[in-house]
Amino acid sequence: MSLPSIERAIGYAFVSRGILDQALTHRSFSAQHNERLEFLGDSVLNCVIAQALYERFAGVREGDLSRLRANLVRQETLAEIAQRLGLGEQLRLGEGELKSGGFRRPSILADALEAVFGAVFVDGGFEQARHTILRLYESSLSNLDPHRSGKDAKTTLQEFLQGRRLALPQYQLRATRGEAHAQEFEVECLIPELGISATGCGPSRRAAEQEAARRAFEQTGKK
Repeated sequence: MSLPSIERAIGYAFVSRGILDQALTHRSFSAQHNERLEFLGDSVLNCVIAQALYERFAGVREGDLSRLRANLVRQETLAEIAQRLGLGEQLRLGEGELKSGGFRRPSILADALEAVFGAVFVDGGFEQARHTILRLYESSLSNLDPHRSGKDAKTTLQEFLQGRRLALPQYQLRATRGEAHAQEFEVECLIPELGISATGCGPSRRAAEQEAARRAFEQTGKK
C-alpha cells in the first residue's frame, strides 16, 4: 500500500497515517476496518456538497438542489472518482474479496472514498475535509447544469422518449479495454425508431452508458 500516493492524489498530507490506513481497510481484512469512517465521511460529504450547491446556485429551489446533491454523492459518482484516484489498488481486502475483484467493485470503492473523507475530517478538521472534497469534485461542480434538476443523461433521455410514447433506448457493450485496475468501457446507445446511434466511453460501464445517452439525447434535437 502506498499511502503517499493517495495523499498526493487527494491533495492532503495526513498527520496520522494510521487513520488513512484504517480508511483503506475493508471489513473482510481486519476488525479495525473503515465502516465508522465511512459513516462520518458520508455526512461530511453531504454537508460540503450541499453548501457548495447553495452558494453556487442562488436561484435554484430546494427540491432541485436536493436532486443535484443526490446525483453528486451517489455510489456511481463516488466510485468513478475513486477509480480516477487509483483507490482500488490501495485497499486492504480479505482473500475472498481480492479473488472476486473487490478492488474494482463500485460499492467498495464508494465506501472507501467516503471513509477517506472521514479520515481527513478526523485528522485535519472540517475545512481540510471541505477543501479535499471540493478539489475532487471541481470538474463535476463546474460542469453542473441546475436546469436539468439533477437528472442524469439516461433519465433525461428516458423521460424524453416516454413523453413521445417511444420505446426505451437499448444499451450494448461494444468493447472493454485496458488492465483490470484501469479499464475503459465502450457502450452504444440505440434508438431504432429515431434512427439514432451514439457511442460513449468511460471508466465504468455505467459511466459509458451515461455518455452514450448524453450524445444520443443531443441527436434527438436534430430529428
